[in-house]
Amino acid sequence: MVDKEFLAERVKLLTGYIEDLEEEAGVGLKEIKEDKRIRRYVERTLHLAVEACLDIGNHLIADLGLREPETYKDIMVILTEAGYLPKEKIRQFKDMAGFRNVIVHDYTRVDPVIVYGILKKDLISFRLFAGMVKKNFLHREAESPSSQTSRPGPHKDSAPS
Repeated sequence: MVDKEFLAERVKLLTGYIEDLEEEAGVGLKEIKEDKRIRRYVERTLHLAVEACLDIGNHLIADLGLREPETYKDIMVILTEAGYLPKEKIRQFKDMAGFRNVIVHDYTRVDPVIVYGILKKDLISFRLFAGMVKKNFLHREAESPSSQTSRPGPHKDSAPS
């Protein structure tokens, strides 16, 4: 059974990270390149946001009895295959997991241009992910007490566009 408390906690963290990143949306590429505090803050906050998505994804996959992921990117693929994430956004979600691997394993070579690009263009992917969890696993079950024992199903419009 999906642990709603766990999901609510992780979605709250994810939403906070997104808001923190949105506050930095006015930062320019020059600042990201030249100000190590700003760059490190944005990199770390992006890392935390990705980790929250992956934690949530792993939890959902296990509790829903979906196939076991072999990689972090596979978490996003499985959620897409199950209909929880929109197919047209799979590249962005897989890139999200790939960025995590770079931050963790190749942190000395994180490209400030990529960090800037994510900050400017890809925060919507985090919002889509959080919206999918809220709609399919948090708000929906809160509306109907009888649905707490049933397994929530994917919707073709599971994430806002």
